[in-house]
Amino acid sequence: MSEKDAATDADDAAAGDEGAAGDEPEVDPDEELVERVADADPETIAREIASLRSARHDAEDAAAEYEERVEDLEGKLKRKQAEFQNFKKRMERKHEEEKERATEELVERLLDVRNNLVRALEQDEDADIRGGVRSTLDQFDRVLDAENVTSIEPGPGAEVDPQRHEVLMRVESDQPTGTVDELHRPGYEMAGKVLQAAQVTVADDAGE
Repeated sequence: MSEKDAATDADDAAAGDEGAAGDEPEVDPDEELVERVADADPETIAREIASLRSARHDAEDAAAEYEERVEDLEGKLKRKQAEFQNFKKRMERKHEEEKERATEELVERLLDVRNNLVRALEQDEDADIRGGVRSTLDQFDRVLDAENVTSIEPGPGAEVDPQRHEVLMRVESDQPTGTVDELHRPGYEMAGKVLQAAQVTVADDAGE
C-alpha cells in the first residue's frame, strides 16, 4: 500500500469516528442527576440536601413575611380610607351647619326689617311714613352690605354688559349708540355672581 493510500484510509477512519461521536444521544438531565448522586459520597449528598432544605425554608419564610406585609398594608389602606370618609362626612355636616346658621342669621335680620315696615304701616293714615320707610330701607341696605351684596347701577353712556345688564328696549338718545341710556332698576351681585341684572334702556341712534 502506498503512503498516499494509507493517509486516505486514516482520514476516512477519523471522519467515521467523528460521525459516530456526533450521533450519540443527548444525556437526560434526570439520568445525569442519578449518576451524579451515585458517584458522590454520602456526606456530600447530605450537605447538598441540607442546603436545599435551608434554601426552601428561607423562601417559605420570605413568602410568609411578604404575605404578612401585604395584609398589613391592606389593613392600613382600609383604615385610611375609612378615616377619610369619616372626615369628609364631618366636613359636609359642618358645612351644612354653618350654612344653616348663616341663613338663620340673615333671616333674623330680615325679620327686623319686616317688623319695621309693619310698624310703619300701622301708623295713622294721615301720618307721614316716608321717614320710617327711609330708615327701614337704610337698615335693609346694611343687611345686604353685611352679606357682601353690591348694587349694579350703570350710568348713562356706560358700556352694556350682557351678563349684568338686562336691556328693556332701545331708544333714541343723546348717548353713544349701544350704550346705556337710563337705569330703570338697579341690579345686585354677590361674590362675583349676579343675583339680579340691572334693567336699562340702550341708546339706539345718537341725537344730532
